[in-house]
Amino acid sequence: MPKFLYFLVILLLMGSCKEGVQETATVSESSFGAMANAMPKVVSVNAKAEAILSQWKEYYSFHQSFERLYTIDFREDLVLVIEDLVEKQKVLEASEYPAEFNIPQVKGRQKVVKTYILKTKGDLEYRLNPESSMKELITAYNALREQFNVTVNNTLPTELIENEDI
Repeated sequence: MPKFLYFLVILLLMGSCKEGVQETATVSESSFGAMANAMPKVVSVNAKAEAILSQWKEYYSFHQSFERLYTIDFREDLVLVIEDLVEKQKVLEASEYPAEFNIPQVKGRQKVVKTYILKTKGDLEYRLNPESSMKELITAYNALREQFNVTVNNTLPTELIENEDI
C-alpha cells in the first residue's frame, strides 16, 4: 500500500508539472503583409473626377499616403502609415475644396474616413488586431471615392431641387 501511495504522488507531481509548461502563453503576431494583401482594393474614380482630384494637392497627398496601406510588412509600418494619414487628413479637412466637391455629401464621407483612421490608430495603440478596422477604413474611403464619381456624373440642376414649391 505505501508503494502505491508513493507511485500516485509521483504521478500527480509529474502531471502537475506538465500542465504548468502548457500554460505559458505563446504570442503569435499576425503577418501584416498578408493582411495588407487580403484587404479590399481601392475603388477607381472616373476620368472627370480624376481631372478634378489631380488639381487638389491635399487630396492627392492623402491618397498617396492611403495607398501605402497596401505596402506594409510589420506593425511598425502600419503605425507610421496611420500617423501619416492622421496628419494628411487634418490638412485635407482644412484645405480649400474644389467647387464640385464642396458639398455636404463629400465632407460627411470624409468625416467617416477620419473616424475609421482614428479607430485603427486606437486599435494599434491598445495592441488589438487592426484588421477589421482597416477593412472598415478602406470601405469608408471607397465610399468617399464613389461619392466623387456620383457628384461629377450628376446632371440634375440643383436649382430644380432648391426652387421646388410643394
